[in-house]
Amino acid sequence: MTSSQESSQERPPLIPDQRREVLLKHLRREGVLSVQQITQLFGVSHMTVRRDIAELEQQGLVYSVPGGVRIANGMRSEPGFAAKSLVEQPEKHAMAREAATLVREGMTVYLDAGTTMLAMIPALTEHAALTVVTNDFNAVEQLGRARHIEVVHVGGRVEPDNRSTVGPLAAATVRQLAFDIAFVSASSWDLLRGVTTPSQDKVEVKRAVMASAAQSVLVAGASKYGTFGLYKVAPLSAFDVLVTDAGLAGAAADGIRAEVQDLRLAAPARDGARAELP
Repeated sequence: MTSSQESSQERPPLIPDQRREVLLKHLRREGVLSVQQITQLFGVSHMTVRRDIAELEQQGLVYSVPGGVRIANGMRSEPGFAAKSLVEQPEKHAMAREAATLVREGMTVYLDAGTTMLAMIPALTEHAALTVVTNDFNAVEQLGRARHIEVVHVGGRVEPDNRSTVGPLAAATVRQLAFDIAFVSASSWDLLRGVTTPSQDKVEVKRAVMASAAQSVLVAGASKYGTFGLYKVAPLSAFDVLVTDAGLAGAAADGIRAEVQDLRLAAPARDGARAELP
């Protein structure tokens, strides 16, 4: 028996708030704990542990993993376009379909860089009249085949790994434009920190986009929830709509709904069959 287990048996039982505070201290030190480890630590049932996890998750303090719970993970860099295009394709297509339902004929749409955004393009090209502004070279290439859509690239410093443009020049162009709706991507997001990024050059562009849009929509996968980068972009409450996939834990969704009025959980098609992302 470990010393922590012995001390937990010697002390009187903790009230829920005390138990959760101790759990947070252990998670900050260990990073991840299994449900079994937590039941042994406190001498309580699995049901009690899961209630504690759900309460902390609703507050955005911890994040469920299969069989346990973890604290928020920091990220120093983002994977490149090639790596991102290979993963979670059913979820990305589901989010893209849901996000595209917000687009109406004649709108001016901002499309942020990212593989989920690219999955929106087939739905966008079904409209007879749209103007699409983007910082993504992949999006320009695909949209350029649809002659009925006006396409504007914002320019700026090229980020080769993600085939997009960032920095002050891109932000300056964005500030001269007005969007009916802006779809913003995120490599990391959570309830406490909002949308963050490890790339400082992306912050100014994303903020300028949101300031220029009548409606801002965050499109971010559930697998990225509970991660954070060094630079803050915006709190979740700054978005009018948040589209993620159905993999988001229920307790986390409850907490987010207190910040974002319109949270949409997109479920992949049952057959899971989707073409590969371009």
